Amino acid sequence: MNTMFDLTGKKAVVVGGAGDLGLGMLEGLLEAGAECVVIDIDQKLEAVCEGYNNKGHKANPVHADISDREQVKSSYDKAMELLGNTLDIMVNAAGIQIRHPSEEFPIEDWDKVIAINLTAPWLYMQMAANTMIPNGHGKIVTISSLQSLIGGVTIPAYTAAKGGLGTLVKTLSNDWAKKGLNINCIAPGYMATKLNTALLADEKRSKEILGRIPQGRWGTGADLKGVTVFLCSSASDYVNGITIPVDGGFLGR
Repeated sequence: MNTMFDLTGKKAVVVGGAGDLGLGMLEGLLEAGAECVVIDIDQKLEAVCEGYNNKGHKANPVHADISDREQVKSSYDKAMELLGNTLDIMVNAAGIQIRHPSEEFPIEDWDKVIAINLTAPWLYMQMAANTMIPNGHGKIVTISSLQSLIGGVTIPAYTAAKGGLGTLVKTLSNDWAKKGLNINCIAPGYMATKLNTALLADEKRSKEILGRIPQGRWGTGADLKGVTVFLCSSASDYVNGITIPVDGGFLGR
């Protein structure tokens, strides 16, 4: 059974791996034995990778602003150079959220959210597929959101992007499953991250949210480690085109 989840020798790219959720996903892959390239804009990226390398893992940093399509392409090329042009796993964990009343949502913020949360993941998935398809195998995982399933308020660009990812993986599964690829989404619920700082600070709203989570707590990046390893390992070889909620039971309440 343990060998089903073993990623020893696998090569992975984790976009957004220095962020709150991405860090948990990255750690899960590293602990399962994968060598990872971490693409992120965060200034702590080198320190994150150095910390894992000091523990005996293999994590290589690549800085990029993924709202810029040229940097998406160049960061992927650099990752492939670092991994010897071999890729088994692609994880898209980067994301931003900007709030405005929907009737006032600025087009500039709409464009930024769509660029980072939808366009960049699509470009990375497409490039990864072109690397993986000739080898006949590969695992692609991207972060959607609980909000793509329930809507949310004052976040139209965010829900449009995350909902788009959930549908996109279905199309990519239809196109690429027969070529040996598994393409899936994870939909985190209410997580204690920087994206949710305002909600966590809002005592009334935070209490309402907590009251609907059967497990009685907000999630963390560590809660994504297991499902990430599952979707990136041979344990999920017949899982394709789906979105898995990780929400402490929120959707069932």
